[in-house]
Amino acid sequence: MLAEDSVLLREGLIRLLDAADMEVVAAVDDAEGLLRAAERHRPELVITDVRMPPTHTDEGLRAALVLRRQQPGLAVLVLSQYVEERYAAQLLASAATGGVGYLLKDRVADVAEFVDALRRVASGGTALDPEVVAQLLLRGNSDPLERLTPREHEVLKLMAEGRSNAGIGQALVLSEGAVGKHIGNIFTKLDLSPAEGDHRRVLAVLQFLKIRSLP
Repeated sequence: MLAEDSVLLREGLIRLLDAADMEVVAAVDDAEGLLRAAERHRPELVITDVRMPPTHTDEGLRAALVLRRQQPGLAVLVLSQYVEERYAAQLLASAATGGVGYLLKDRVADVAEFVDALRRVASGGTALDPEVVAQLLLRGNSDPLERLTPREHEVLKLMAEGRSNAGIGQALVLSEGAVGKHIGNIFTKLDLSPAEGDHRRVLAVLQFLKIRSLP
């Protein structure tokens, strides 16, 4: 499901998603329409702008957060013209209940990367714009960082962007085995036990970024 008040971008996204074999069950231009359509269609993934009518402040994000409370596990990808840290932090706080993404609209221009991000979020992962990650990392208490080596910091930053182990290895010129070892060290230093299973990856990103988010 798509919520975007710009006609050109909305129609462009519909065509892009159709070409990627993703069915758009509804496309709306305001937050109220998003809430009504989501109740009717029960989508697997919602793509929404942050700022929509009538005030063009945070209607889209607030609607997305309402939907995640109403439909646990609903994946949400937020598109924004700018990095809006408070909104990104609010979205991240809900990541433990399903896939989330926060991308700048410029990223849509790279169609392959954008579609990959959509599929990652739909499958329960994260997709955070590098600019969002960079700004969140600049804020707040840095105590957890003191436990990590510079290389582990780099690995976790790429994890926050939603990169796979292979993608992290390519970015840092490391083998997948080395990446796996670094990730294991990160889990240990952030006190994430093996009992938490596959969710440790998302929990590590949340713990790392939420500490730096706005209050």
